[in-house]
Amino acid sequence: MPVQRLNHAVLYVRDVERSVAFYREALGFEVVMGMRGAAFLQAAGSSNDHDLGLFEIGDQAAPSPAGRTSVGLYHLAWEVDTLEELERVEAKLIELGALVGASDHSTTKALYAKDPDGLEFEVSWLVPAALLTEEILAGRSNIRRLDLPAEKERFGAQTRGGVGVSVPV
Repeated sequence: MPVQRLNHAVLYVRDVERSVAFYREALGFEVVMGMRGAAFLQAAGSSNDHDLGLFEIGDQAAPSPAGRTSVGLYHLAWEVDTLEELERVEAKLIELGALVGASDHSTTKALYAKDPDGLEFEVSWLVPAALLTEEILAGRSNIRRLDLPAEKERFGAQTRGGVGVSVPV
């Protein structure tokens, strides 16, 4: 039986309250359950019990060496429905000083950011299957700088992303 989708992610953080505030402000997550040193958050519109679990390990925690001196998770990726929403998230991440990159992967338009503990995540919009062309598919190996205004002009600000790819038709 193949895996269908990611249900939730769990992160170890220095300060749960600080991380909760960040994910609420940056991505609109809401706390669905909390306890001392832990919180479980749900993304708006999600039907998951929770999408993100946070466990506090304290200020003495060292930064994650994953990808620099050890193996480990590079980032999590969350998907938005429209390029207009991706643009709104971009503005919020810039306001929070969290945005660290923006890439056009041809089939995926992606923002990269870091949370207060330096853990990286991605927020992306996927080109719907009906709009995938041979040119777009061939361009996947060429990562370019993301030009959101041009992508909104090309695909439409309100075009629902991922349809036929990550979202059923």
